[in-house]
Amino acid sequence: MKQSKTTKKKNSKSLASALITTGSSLLGGFLLAKMAIGGAKQLRSHADEVNKLNVFPVPDGDTGDNMRMTIESGVSAIENLNTNDLGKVMDTLSHGMLLGARGNSGVILSQFFAGTAKGFKDVEEATPEALGRALEMGVEQAYSSVMTPTEGTILTVAREAVEFAVERITPESTIRTFFADLAKEMHDSLERTPERLQALKDAGVVDSGGAGLFYIIDGFNRVLNGEEVADTSSYAEVSAKKTDVTASGFNADSVMTYGYCTELLVQLQNSKCDVANFDVEPLKEFLASVGDSIVAFKVDTIIKLHVHTLTPEKVLEHCRTFGEFLTVKIENMSVQHTETAETEAPAEKAPKKKYGVVAVTNGPGLEALFKEFGTDEIVEGGQTQNPSTNDFLDAFAKVNAEHIFALPNNSNILLAAQQAAELYKGAKIHVIPSKNIGTGYVALSSMNFDAKNPDDIISEVEEAMSRVTAGYVSPAIRDADMNGVHVTNGDTIGIVNKEIVVSHPDRLTAAAALAEKLLDGKFMLTVFTGKDADAKEQEDLQAEIAKMNPDAEVYFIDGGQEIYPYIFVAE
Repeated sequence: MKQSKTTKKKNSKSLASALITTGSSLLGGFLLAKMAIGGAKQLRSHADEVNKLNVFPVPDGDTGDNMRMTIESGVSAIENLNTNDLGKVMDTLSHGMLLGARGNSGVILSQFFAGTAKGFKDVEEATPEALGRALEMGVEQAYSSVMTPTEGTILTVAREAVEFAVERITPESTIRTFFADLAKEMHDSLERTPERLQALKDAGVVDSGGAGLFYIIDGFNRVLNGEEVADTSSYAEVSAKKTDVTASGFNADSVMTYGYCTELLVQLQNSKCDVANFDVEPLKEFLASVGDSIVAFKVDTIIKLHVHTLTPEKVLEHCRTFGEFLTVKIENMSVQHTETAETEAPAEKAPKKKYGVVAVTNGPGLEALFKEFGTDEIVEGGQTQNPSTNDFLDAFAKVNAEHIFALPNNSNILLAAQQAAELYKGAKIHVIPSKNIGTGYVALSSMNFDAKNPDDIISEVEEAMSRVTAGYVSPAIRDADMNGVHVTNGDTIGIVNKEIVVSHPDRLTAAAALAEKLLDGKFMLTVFTGKDADAKEQEDLQAEIAKMNPDAEVYFIDGGQEIYPYIFVAE
């Protein structure tokens, strides 16, 4: 059913309702926005379930939360849009997801939507055929975002579902029938993932990333069928709570002293400026004239900025001369609930240097150690707390260097760091593939900042990391049989290179056994102790390691990390 220009101007609620009830053969921007909100709600309600689809029986599943926060970032970007232009809505949604992407699953999800957005470029409304072509582009970009794609994952679920839905398109197809086919095959493909990936079969779970994608598309499909997708998660209850600013101490007699913490995402507009050649430096000069604590950089066609100013209205007025706002956050820094934002705001930059370092750590001890070894900016995160692409972009912007080395220190954070490196234009970003805190620690300690060529630093770092083996001690949260090791719920397990090598009811015994395996052929062991490791147990562990390996050099460092009571680094 072709929509008239008058119909297109209806508000989002009435237009979406009309499209749903008629089973339209066209997908417009208003309906896509409503579907995206429904998909985010559906995933949010099942995020904990997705988190538990963890191959390893350890309490570090975070795929559901990562994908939830990724799509919610996109939904936040489109919440103020009032257009039925499908291309514009999809582009804004995908940009928001790219910036908010967390974890490998979140990055792949954002790339899937980014590829789909390219398929909708300059498309105001899409037929099922156009939708199918766009989703095929989304699958292609998702696959290309991973260096070595693995079947039996979110990639397979997306590909098989899109292929199935496209093959079933007929002249009578509608957007509703297309998404019904897409959701059905996505569910069936998800159920088949253990047949494609042995690790899933051994663990008795389906792929968590594929499950997250299914719940999003299931939410899309429910909206198309006229359902009101309920948000049953505890997250919704927490996020709905508002901070009580009445208790802040800022009242009718207060004087504005500290100004406003102002953060904007501005979409550059071709009608207002030369988007491709837009220079951020004049914007920085303007911001310096009205405030301080300035961060401003360009990501594709979007400007991200932060400034402390007494006159945020001047910032808004100036930015409207070259673009339109995607998000606006203005907070009174005198109000107590924004004190954290004040203390965490960017400091004035030091003179530009040749090399800088951004590293991800979790725990006060690890943060202090990485700072001591030359890290300029810490991105707080780790397992179950994956930072977003945007977190990396903010950190890069605070480091005034020509070359910035990024240490993700977690295999599930690597893609977000790489995505941020591609988006950031203020410096040359070199992502070091440190897949755990151990290799990151060795990489940082081997960096020679006097080297003339960054490639020489990278070469030395990669060689140093190749000599390291890291192991993790963790509590087990379910029974499992993996790698020939039987795990009982409540045991302590030892993990090396994504394999369980030790399991024992006693934590000290398990930790000592893991240390012995790691020291086979090695002579030095660094032990990062977590927040749950008590002093007596550390003494006993040190004695056990000395008894088994009297010639080994063993160093204990208070890392303060979550989840893992001990992280071992053997060299």
